Amino acid sequence: MSEDIKFSTAGFRAVTAGGLTAQNVQRLAYGISEHILEHPFYGFDGEGYKKHCQTQGKKLKKPLVIVGFDTRFLSKQLAYVAANALVQNGISVKMAELPLPTPVAEWCVLNECAVGAIVITGSEGEYFVNGLKWIAYYGGIANNEIMQDIEKRIPAPTAQILKASSTEFGDLNSAVVISKDFRKAYLTRMASLINTRALKNAKLKVAVDPLFGSAKNYLRAFLEKYGVTVEGIHENDDVLFGGHTPNAGPVSLTELKKLVTGKKLALGIACNPDCDKFGIVDSEGNWISANEIAPMLLDHLVRNKKQKGRVCRSVITSNLIDQVAKAHGLMLRDTPVGFKYITELMISGQYVMGMEESGGIAVANHIPDKDGLLACLLVIDMLATEKKTFKQLKKEFYKKYKQLFDQKVSMPKTETEINRIMERLDIKPPLSINKTSVWRIDSTDGFKFILKGGSWLAIRPSSTERLIRLYAEAQDEKLPAALIKEGKKIIDSIV
Repeated sequence: MSEDIKFSTAGFRAVTAGGLTAQNVQRLAYGISEHILEHPFYGFDGEGYKKHCQTQGKKLKKPLVIVGFDTRFLSKQLAYVAANALVQNGISVKMAELPLPTPVAEWCVLNECAVGAIVITGSEGEYFVNGLKWIAYYGGIANNEIMQDIEKRIPAPTAQILKASSTEFGDLNSAVVISKDFRKAYLTRMASLINTRALKNAKLKVAVDPLFGSAKNYLRAFLEKYGVTVEGIHENDDVLFGGHTPNAGPVSLTELKKLVTGKKLALGIACNPDCDKFGIVDSEGNWISANEIAPMLLDHLVRNKKQKGRVCRSVITSNLIDQVAKAHGLMLRDTPVGFKYITELMISGQYVMGMEESGGIAVANHIPDKDGLLACLLVIDMLATEKKTFKQLKKEFYKKYKQLFDQKVSMPKTETEINRIMERLDIKPPLSINKTSVWRIDSTDGFKFILKGGSWLAIRPSSTERLIRLYAEAQDEKLPAALIKEGKKIIDSIV
């Protein structure tokens, strides 16, 4: 059983050549191999996987795993280590020829009825960080049960494993592993979800920023095929990501904003390096948060694409979603923070959309996990279908719904301090915040203090870092900052 390799909410992640080494990738692949061959539900002979294949009308003779990598330093070589370890254990491997976005790997798992996929990626971490994601047969990041099972099967580091990972590093067993370009299948899928006729007629001009990541082989290719004029930046290889943290937030998209305004383009779209999250910049260079994009897309899916179902969102995602869901008669369900909880609901097929405030959206009739590529394309689809600018769409949207404003901050704390804060809030929560009575407390994930009038303040510990996160939302544009300030005072009074 491994004591040094632990999965977080989205897989294993560590500093390259520190915790993330060829040896550890090989050990992870061995643990995954054993999980595939032995788990009674999620494994190749497992009840869940067999039932899944029956519904797909497929039956594989031996386990198949998709293996891919992002554009980071050593990602491709580490993917080769994982692929070689899998075939050593009798597992068939289809290896991506090009950098493979996580949502594309997830779609390929479903499309080929694979038992799962390994993607070597650090997602939106710093350039010196990398990791490994395991995608289960249902087309989403592995749940807690799967991760715990793999962890206990990871072998301890031995001289034999070290020697094997050293000699095989960077070389692929091409006699056994099948190399494949997965773009065609995925882009064909996108064409079935996007109004390509409207796209051709709209003659839009947009900017694309893959942030030096794997979106570079997807967004431009799809949009240009259907008549969209594309201006691109950061489509080259740069393992340092231009010296910036490669997330799709407002700071990272400064150059995209300049491109959009300088060339007078309709929109700017971006994805983080493994494409599970997205960023949108409007024609005036304003970064639009997922808390606005997700409700607008939900309204678009229901009105223009006639989709029906329930809606799920993380508890700290904007209440603007509530307004849209209520207007269309859709049942809404809150989840703890972490997209895996949304994925569990999306798998049921009952949900039209799942979303989180940090830039993740899942849509019905696709993968049950977040897809930044699809989110970007759906925003362009919305413009093309409505034949309007984003500014016009936003103005019309807020004629129907009340605009909300939000803010979030993070406070570094020790583990002891975090535990003390959470314990005190549980035992003695505030009864009023900013001179307004607390109407209800939602403890789905941390504490969300819902105030009289509908504004709210949430305080929760990060699941991946030693941080306390504060979130606030209100109809008054200035109120979130005031609520955050009060939240800091509450925390300071405890520690």
